[in-house]
Amino acid sequence: MEKITTIRIISVFTVLNLASYVCGQTVNTGELVIAPDTQVSTLGDFENTETGDVINDGELFVYNNFHNDGMVSFSPGQATGLTLFEGIHGQQAISGDMPSGLFHVLFNNPASQPAFALSGDISISGKAEFQDGIVDGDQHGGLVTFEQGAFHALVSDHSFVDGQVRKTGNEAFDHPIGDEGYYRPVLMSAPSGNADHFTSQYLLENSNSLHPHADRAKSVELIDNAEYWEINRTNGASNIVLTLTWNEETTPLDILSEEEGKEIHIVRWDDINETWKDEGGVENRDEKTVTTAVSGYGIFTLAKVMAEEEPDGSLEVYNGVSPDGDGRNDFFYLKGIEHYPDNTVTIYNRWGVKVYEAKGYNNTDVRFEGYSDGRATINTGKLLPAGTYFYILEYTSDNRVKDRSGYLYIN
Repeated sequence: MEKITTIRIISVFTVLNLASYVCGQTVNTGELVIAPDTQVSTLGDFENTETGDVINDGELFVYNNFHNDGMVSFSPGQATGLTLFEGIHGQQAISGDMPSGLFHVLFNNPASQPAFALSGDISISGKAEFQDGIVDGDQHGGLVTFEQGAFHALVSDHSFVDGQVRKTGNEAFDHPIGDEGYYRPVLMSAPSGNADHFTSQYLLENSNSLHPHADRAKSVELIDNAEYWEINRTNGASNIVLTLTWNEETTPLDILSEEEGKEIHIVRWDDINETWKDEGGVENRDEKTVTTAVSGYGIFTLAKVMAEEEPDGSLEVYNGVSPDGDGRNDFFYLKGIEHYPDNTVTIYNRWGVKVYEAKGYNNTDVRFEGYSDGRATINTGKLLPAGTYFYILEYTSDNRVKDRSGYLYIN
């Protein structure tokens, strides 16, 4: 028997417009409830007025502009609502004075870029699928927020957020940002608080006019003059590990060229000292990334720096682990760590998720053997998969806190 579903609509009216096509403008002034397994389509503009409430637990197809001055949300505990921005009349405006709370969302508009003009704010609690079309909040002032548990898929040069993206919660996240047709994400490790959030934007612009590249740390030889990221901690007190990407089509080749004694690092404009600060970094040329723990927030970009001489020669890192019990490389060996008992070792996977943390690492009873630990945020007590990980070692030497970072390989 075919399942019959219903929707409950109170005070919705339609206005017919005659233009190059005939469509109906849908205006909601009351309550519109879309039940699970129910589909509602709006061929013309959709407007939710100040008195309007939209609860979407089914599927809402939006084929034209979307404007919200009321409440747009989904039922608590319901994980079925999907809003589909399927443009068929050119660029779609997503606007309104009130934020729209969406569970799942699809962006799919083959119009010339940018396909979506975002002047209102939207928050996503489930899956955001970027199938086709750039979401332009940069020129229009809109914000895309990913709530705790939210994630995205299919992001590419053809579909991303050109503007500000905010992530709330204690999860590692790959911000789906870009500019001028280039998807240039940033990856952040998990903050410590559920209410913490970070906001990011990528700009394919030279930062020199804002923050002179001549004002830089002595170790910094050359600063990327084509692009930068703005990354701010907009709530909370968490610190993160940051990963920036590069692209040969946008990142200057002078930055990317390999030279003996020089490395690619992340640099940040220090507003207090009015200088570009070397935040450090470990480059991965296979994945075209640079990763480091940062000491502040604001404007970031890539730079070529002079490599530091290896500090504390008595401390040596062996970065290969093969936890197979054969007595060879069964744990992460830090030669000489016993001379620096005041230390902390933190390990992250390639997505920025913390998998191990220990104080007083000593190669004996406190050591990493390829298993996540009780303070980690993933698969506690389980053997981690083979792959590339990122470690940070902080230790006290001569009454100074020093750090080292690099890649760790589990075979």
